[in-house]
Amino acid sequence: MPPTDPAPSLTRRDFLHAGGAAARAATAAGAPVLSAASAARRSVIAAENAREGSRDWQLTRVRVDRDGFRSPWIEGYCSKQSVRAGESIDIMASANPARRIRLEIFRTGYYGGRGARKMTELGPLNVPTQATPTPGEKNLHECRWTPVTSLKIPADWVSGVYLGRMTTIPESADEAYWQSYVVFIVRDERPADILFQCSDNTWQAYNRWPNNFSVYTHPKGNQGPWADVSFDRPYGREAQWQGIVNDPLTVGSGEWLCFEFPLAYWLEQHGYDVTYCSNSDMLTPDHGLKCRSFLSVGHDEYWDIRQFRSAEKMRDAGVNLMFLCGNSVCWVTPFRAGFDGRPNRIIFRGGPYGGDQSYAQDRQKNNGPFPHHGPDEGLLMGARNISPINGGGDWTCVKPEHWLFAGTGMKKGEHIPGLIGWEYHGKPATEIPGLEVVAEGTAWVSGVRPQQWAATLYPGPKKNFVFNAATIWWPQAMATPPGHVLPWSHWSRPHGPDDRVQRMMRNLLDRALG
Repeated sequence: MPPTDPAPSLTRRDFLHAGGAAARAATAAGAPVLSAASAARRSVIAAENAREGSRDWQLTRVRVDRDGFRSPWIEGYCSKQSVRAGESIDIMASANPARRIRLEIFRTGYYGGRGARKMTELGPLNVPTQATPTPGEKNLHECRWTPVTSLKIPADWVSGVYLGRMTTIPESADEAYWQSYVVFIVRDERPADILFQCSDNTWQAYNRWPNNFSVYTHPKGNQGPWADVSFDRPYGREAQWQGIVNDPLTVGSGEWLCFEFPLAYWLEQHGYDVTYCSNSDMLTPDHGLKCRSFLSVGHDEYWDIRQFRSAEKMRDAGVNLMFLCGNSVCWVTPFRAGFDGRPNRIIFRGGPYGGDQSYAQDRQKNNGPFPHHGPDEGLLMGARNISPINGGGDWTCVKPEHWLFAGTGMKKGEHIPGLIGWEYHGKPATEIPGLEVVAEGTAWVSGVRPQQWAATLYPGPKKNFVFNAATIWWPQAMATPPGHVLPWSHWSRPHGPDDRVQRMMRNLLDRALG
């Protein structure tokens, strides 16, 4: 059996020391002098990451079925996408054959380079074999499993992305154990320097559990409004198309480990004051208006229209928006309640963003009719979704004198190899006053056909800004944490951590927080 890790306590002295160390490190790195309030907020993340990390939190033994979409030997899901401290979350699980399991809960972060900390352990838990749902209307697969446990989130658990590792307990000496994850977000309502939005709508849109059922796999085609998907089902093997990330060791974690965790790991490594939320937490701007910056990360394709309006209100109120992503704000994705009335548990591709842009009209014509049509995402992000939108290429500096590039040493035309992909933004919204194209170049669709992309930055109304990195791969240049595998697509791949991208990220955050 895998060994367990202790969850050590943190004394007040440790807490204060961690906060002081973070402030000294930031000063040494040339970060701006922080206000007392900002320094105190940063100490929350610094103190959490001063705790001892776990050596054993990743999946060791994983088994997926012949189709490669699920692990029926042990799999599960949570009753909510996110939960606040003090609230409870139910965890549903199924094992075939029925088994007892151990359930270990980990918070992902930096933790001295280990990547996660063990928070608690539950079990042994008796896990039955629970029914695979019969497809409903619009191919909806909505599990109605019985919870195997309920977890009340302790008041001192820090906001973050949490993984529950389920491990079957062998019944004999000649039987192996199997593992998979469940994933949930612990959120808070506190003011913070950075609000990190997880792209879990997109995780679910691509999730093909149990047997090739996602918004992309309806018999009518892969781009229409015909399929519904539910959060009441496990995440199967890494949810994007196999070949982009083909890693069974992420089973049950959505797309957190592969597309978003490298940025969170780097932020927490450097003591930034970051708090986390789900897409479904952004249906109002309330929490975002308490924060100084908002990050959309990785592949953030599917947005309820209320998320869009929230981001507009945040920008107009002076919050800095950073779209460290590609193919984002592409589809209007309305939420509706699940079978038992829990809110925000079912989504579908309701229609394109794009306003009157021709590509949006083409989507309506060729893949509709869609019941929804969203505004021009370029007027929010600074650049747009274009068609075709997938490929790979190098991220190329075109304005080295811009403050974004300070300290990078980059020259005009200098490339960051492989950083564009597998999807990106282009067609800058030049009608926005003050918008600047800071990087642009060519992506190669299917490895051979050229398409143009652009990264942009424009000023907000209250000395804030909106930055669009224009690529899903941006977080790949920040760090390579434990449990992470570099992706590839269209015969192109990012190289991993790059000091120039890390410096640009520091410049953005210094400008946003200083």
